[in-house]
Amino acid sequence: MKYFFTNLIKTIPVLILITLIVFLLIRVTGDPVALMLSENATDEEKANLRESLGLNDPLYIQYFTYMSDVIRGDFGTSFRYNTDALSLVLDRLPASIQLAFISMVFATIISVPLGILSAIKRNSFLDLFITGGTVLGKAMPNFWLGIMLILIFSVALGWLPVSGSGTIAHTILPAIALGTAIAAEMARLIRSSMLEILNKDFIRTARSKGLKESVVIFIHTFRNALIPVVTIMALQTSTLIGGTLITETVFSWPGVGQLLIQSVNLRDMAVVQAAVFIIAIFVIISNLTADLIYRYLDPRIKYD
Repeated sequence: MKYFFTNLIKTIPVLILITLIVFLLIRVTGDPVALMLSENATDEEKANLRESLGLNDPLYIQYFTYMSDVIRGDFGTSFRYNTDALSLVLDRLPASIQLAFISMVFATIISVPLGILSAIKRNSFLDLFITGGTVLGKAMPNFWLGIMLILIFSVALGWLPVSGSGTIAHTILPAIALGTAIAAEMARLIRSSMLEILNKDFIRTARSKGLKESVVIFIHTFRNALIPVVTIMALQTSTLIGGTLITETVFSWPGVGQLLIQSVNLRDMAVVQAAVFIIAIFVIISNLTADLIYRYLDPRIKYD
């Protein structure tokens, strides 16, 4: 745990850099006052709003003011929703976490048996079929797959709802759209990791002792092949977050992704900065958690 908290503290400069990048990108995209007021607004109204937002101050003063507010947990007020930006993002966060979690569960359930079967039946027709399927799954963009799923299962067959949330049925299509590419990547990695472990001397020794093949595969081989799989799962967290931005929009899923896309289009600066900050924290913690899982899977791994 000391390693976890030490590296958690080391992520503070990363978060500061992220806030700086987002802060600068938002400022160079245009004048937010032009979006926040109507076209009929007078010059005096525009000047008053710029003054109230601190946009007349030098850029470095604006950033330091912004950072002092962030330290207090104040990202400002959303001009569209007229509410605290951080509270708005945190209200949407559970929906995004739910979708990301279910997508990862779907990807794991699909990828683990396919990867193991592909490794055991190496160079067979089943192996070629699974490998071809993983290439296809990886190649399909999640937004295109989402649209196809809607057309087939919602519009044509009427089995599942088109969009929205609230029930398990609403979760199925976005989870499949988001988890398919991850499942394909994980299945390929499991296959390659399993094949590498199966050629090790200790696997031959286990078989020579007369152990059941299922014990050799699942206890000795699969566990040792899990470390790179955990790595890719941690890395895929950012893919999940990025994928939810589009998937939530396609399926009108009320999560952070949909909120962020809408806020970027409207240049709602407070919400964009709060959403990116929360997403960055989520990705950092997931990577640190993966490091701890490595230690559990392989006690030989030590962290100084």
